[in-house]
Amino acid sequence: MAFFEELEVWKDAKLLTVSIYKMMRENRDYGFRDQIQRASVSIMNNIAEGSESGSDLTNVRFLHIAKGSCAEVRSMLYLALELGYCTSEQQIELLSLTRKISAYINKLIAYVRSRQDIINPDKTT
Repeated sequence: MAFFEELEVWKDAKLLTVSIYKMMRENRDYGFRDQIQRASVSIMNNIAEGSESGSDLTNVRFLHIAKGSCAEVRSMLYLALELGYCTSEQQIELLSLTRKISAYINKLIAYVRSRQDIINPDKTT
């Protein structure tokens, strides 16, 4: 597999993180700001860590974590609009980017699993 910096999904996750940081720069709701920033960083870092792990099973585990963090950011973007922390335009743009990242992560998980026929660690069969 390529270096993580070459993965389009990692590049999109980095773009999301930078956008979140810029959007929240002046926000004084430190708990909210820290949570959405940490969740966005978690997406890109888990993609990177899984990619460099050397194990398909570990990579898939980290990709699932990244996908969960992506959902967390998406959820918080709905709240951000309600609380007046972002504009409707910012929310629409970032929601679209989170959906794109999540879909790409799903495809990457399927690809990695298809290479090694990995069993989903969440299944109990």
